[in-house]
Amino acid sequence: MQYDKKKTFLYNTLFILGGASILIFLWRAPAETTKKLPQDDIHLKFHTMEKKAAEKFCEECHNPDGDVPLPKKHPPKYRCLFCHKQIKK
Repeated sequence: MQYDKKKTFLYNTLFILGGASILIFLWRAPAETTKKLPQDDIHLKFHTMEKKAAEKFCEECHNPDGDVPLPKKHPPKYRCLFCHKQIKK
């Protein structure tokens, strides 16, 4: 087996440039702006539940006819706690 220094150097350089590009992209990502799950009397019980179990209750209030309708451009409603994170104590 013949050892090709140019090929190895090229692969190492591409790997380093790719890794640096990913790191720079992630470093420049915007800060998280999504509101966390509120810590009020209504939402307090959902902080201790598993995400999937808690998400089943969201649409009771957060629906077009509910107390707190979601904006029209709101993403899919079935994964609420994917973005609106629970605050762990």
